[in-house]
Amino acid sequence: QVQLVESGGGLVQAGGSLRLSCAPSGSIFSIGTMGWHRQAPGKQRELVAAISEGGTTNYADSVKGRFTISRDNAKNTVYLQMNSLKPEDTAVYYCNARVLYSLSTRDYWGKGTLVTVSS
Repeated sequence: QVQLVESGGGLVQAGGSLRLSCAPSGSIFSIGTMGWHRQAPGKQRELVAAISEGGTTNYADSVKGRFTISRDNAKNTVYLQMNSLKPEDTAVYYCNARVLYSLSTRDYWGKGTLVTVSS
């Protein structure tokens, strides 16, 4: 069973930075697209950023120019560098990874890490 473990969340003042990390455990053939979603209180979960196996990235308009997603394919680890944080970035951030098997694919989700941005 694949597990995704997020780290790096915490409390930061507006304008500050945090870096989130997500690494898998368990038996894996390979991992395709990886990404981050977030869910704020009273809001639905939304895509923040995603990155393909080849490094193609996709960002929500609200974080473009401030957040950078990257990955280390040797470790199957994905990172989210968050700069110029705003109070509206406050949310639980969830890691997502698409695991590629020989005959199928399956998406996995981490348990989430809380990011709180104070003003």
